[in-house]
Amino acid sequence: MAILTVENITKNYGNIKALKGISFSVPKGSVFGILGPNGSGKTTLLGIIMNVLKQTSGSYKLFDEDATDAHRKLIGTLLETPNFYHYLSAVQNLKISAAIKGRSENDIDGVLQIVNLLQRKNSPFSTYSLGMKQRLAIGAALLGNPDVLVFDEPTNGLDPVGIAEIRSLIKELSAKGKTIIMASHLLDEVEKVCTHVAILKQGNLIASGSVATIFAHDDIVQLQSADVKKLLEVLSQMNGYKKIDEVSNTIELSFATGTANLAAINQHCFNNGIVLSHLQIKHSSLETKFLELTNA
Repeated sequence: MAILTVENITKNYGNIKALKGISFSVPKGSVFGILGPNGSGKTTLLGIIMNVLKQTSGSYKLFDEDATDAHRKLIGTLLETPNFYHYLSAVQNLKISAAIKGRSENDIDGVLQIVNLLQRKNSPFSTYSLGMKQRLAIGAALLGNPDVLVFDEPTNGLDPVGIAEIRSLIKELSAKGKTIIMASHLLDEVEKVCTHVAILKQGNLIASGSVATIFAHDDIVQLQSADVKKLLEVLSQMNGYKKIDEVSNTIELSFATGTANLAAINQHCFNNGIVLSHLQIKHSSLETKFLELTNA
């Protein structure tokens, strides 16, 4: 089952095209990251899905059906900065959230246990750290035990400890079978917690699919010799690589991950009269791959 299917969604603000024909699907049980820099359309897209905004054209489905408010009530959301009463405790704030959302108050302690705030449940919200405040907001989204969660920039503004706490919580929720859809501008976040990703840039969909597939790394073999021109000529006669480049008197060969054979490359060069002064493999970083995609 696809939890969410987006079909050619566009959103215009006058002459500004915020979304330009976005299409992808979110598999059940996935942690799906919507990745892109600020202004790429992530929040706009989530707003449309949750019926805060209306798309200009296109459509979307929830749970393989035309989206209704009944479907949205099955989804826990955190779309903006946590908005709680500072002088009230976690329990009191969650009782208000439960009343607004039409959820039972019976699972408040259970939710606080999940987000690791049970021991501070009677403390005023004003005494919480930013990370605790964000965890409480996720706790509010968990009221009613929804199977699907939608988070907009869940680690935004947090320090490294807070970021680590939220990422750990997302992994725990995923392990319990929750489907999580989260917008983020942090490549590192998507790599560490997401199973699938859609990459947006200036309202365009650059790529979508599993993280392993989208960010498949190439192996880069770097070679140097006294005669770079002849080295380039000899390597061009060799098979198996995807791309060849010359970078500052170094030749770089790109291979699919795990397919580069340094011994065979060295032998090929030697057999053709080239003695290599440098032969090294480096693994392309996730950041490099991301820049390749977004600069395309």
